Amino acid sequence: MEFRHRPVLLAETLKGLAPRANGVYADGTLGGGGHAAAICARLASDGLLLGIDRDAAAVAAARERLHAYPCAKLFVQGDFKNIARILRENELCGLDGALLDLGVSSFQLDEPDRGFSYMHDAPLDMRMDASAKLTAEDVVNDYSQDALTRILAQYGEERWASRIGAFIVKRRNAGRISRTGELVDIVKAAVPASARRAGPHPAKRSFQALRIEVNGELDGLDAALDAFIDCLRPRARLCVISFHSLEDRIVKEVFARRENPCVCPKNLPACVCGKLSCGRRITRKPIRASEAELLENPRARSAKLRIFEKGTSAQRAASEGTR
Repeated sequence: MEFRHRPVLLAETLKGLAPRANGVYADGTLGGGGHAAAICARLASDGLLLGIDRDAAAVAAARERLHAYPCAKLFVQGDFKNIARILRENELCGLDGALLDLGVSSFQLDEPDRGFSYMHDAPLDMRMDASAKLTAEDVVNDYSQDALTRILAQYGEERWASRIGAFIVKRRNAGRISRTGELVDIVKAAVPASARRAGPHPAKRSFQALRIEVNGELDGLDAALDAFIDCLRPRARLCVISFHSLEDRIVKEVFARRENPCVCPKNLPACVCGKLSCGRRITRKPIRASEAELLENPRARSAKLRIFEKGTSAQRAASEGTR
């Protein structure tokens, strides 16, 4: 299958990122290279695109897709959470902008054998990095009922998490669950018929929860955002697209904290803690997909874009002593 990816909020992301022709830009979630291609199209031969992805197939496909663009390109199979080390190992001293498109790519959803989709019967895998050890099959068959319930409730915000967890454990007692189709049938049986008549596919939240657990998508996300902000040059911007309320909450909180890190009691007339603002939030509220985009790409419905701009040293110094 061709590695394809429909980049969500593309125009809004490019406007927020505002690439300079000779700048250094990182796409920490390369995917099919949709966002990266649009960035490369705005870079000159002395510009650089750093593309990072955990999925070796994504890196290979993006390398081929972006080959014709004149800018320099550096591809890394790895986790964007290691951005500081990646820059250091490649002798890069800073970024003029960065993008993170969190979650699973369109190709990973559409390729049946990856096991991400509840629409295809496939092995229960869901690994973004095929070399990783933990699979969805391991989670479904080896986690305790309490752990399954917690994951479904926390990562999937699944109303019927307890019932689904119980149904999974009962079914696996008769034999190991190894296919996505089996899991879909279990979830359908656990969710009451009245709850299945409206809303999204009954297995959507469960599959989302398992994917997040398998890939540790929320683990260290706040630290990774801090690391990206620290790697930005003055006036450079970090654009983050999230698809899950937990992801968006982390992005929102990190951006707010880096804009106003003061921990002084609110009754003090001025800041005395010495914690300086690192920049400013360009987006107080997240940017959502337009109706026109939703008609072309329904998967953009839950996408939220937030943008943070790194401050200059003068701006940070000016923030000292202010609230």
